Amino acid sequence: MLNIQDVHTYYGESYILQGVSLEVKPGQVVALLGRNGVGKSTLARSIMGLTPARSGRIVFKDQDITRMPAHLIARAGVGYVPQGRQVFKSLTIRENLQVTARGEGQWSFDKVLQLFPNLGSRIRSLAGKLSGGEQQMLAAGRALVGNPGLLLMDEPTEGLAPLIVRELGRTIESLKQAGTSILLIEQQLNFALRYADIVFIMNKGAIVHSCTPAELAADSATKAKYLGV
Repeated sequence: MLNIQDVHTYYGESYILQGVSLEVKPGQVVALLGRNGVGKSTLARSIMGLTPARSGRIVFKDQDITRMPAHLIARAGVGYVPQGRQVFKSLTIRENLQVTARGEGQWSFDKVLQLFPNLGSRIRSLAGKLSGGEQQMLAAGRALVGNPGLLLMDEPTEGLAPLIVRELGRTIESLKQAGTSILLIEQQLNFALRYADIVFIMNKGAIVHSCTPAELAADSATKAKYLGV
């Protein structure tokens, strides 16, 4: 589904991603963990073409998207739920969803509203008037109506109440059952371990460890070294 090969990304002269390689298989939830500032969000932005890689390859469904414009990457089937939600605050919930909706695929407008009933009950509300949890649902729904084969979720639990985090977890389970591949960038270790099939840990712009969730849960030394747990 997604194959990242030796990706190097810079912000100006700042060297952020220093040879990142990882793979997301069809229907798999891959968690990317690490402390703040190690390059996780930059990797998501490189995949989406927002901060293009200077070298290396990013392949999605056997298509090289490394230097493809972001709108074409989205059309190819990569959905993006950015850190901080970044919904269109001056538009209504309906209008936010209509911006990215595509007619074909399993995620129709109505099905997304069934997945997030809180949005359906406030469909005419401005996105800027929603709670943080509702905005996170809207950001996820906006990505889903584009019917992506791969969903990038960057810190989706950030700032959410525990009840909303549990609801988000149920959403991830529903997406996985529907066959959607997910790259989950997350700070909450227990949340990531609960829903991921495989875990990668990033440090100083590179992947330094990969294992199953069960293996990481039992590995106190690795958690202390790279995650501060």
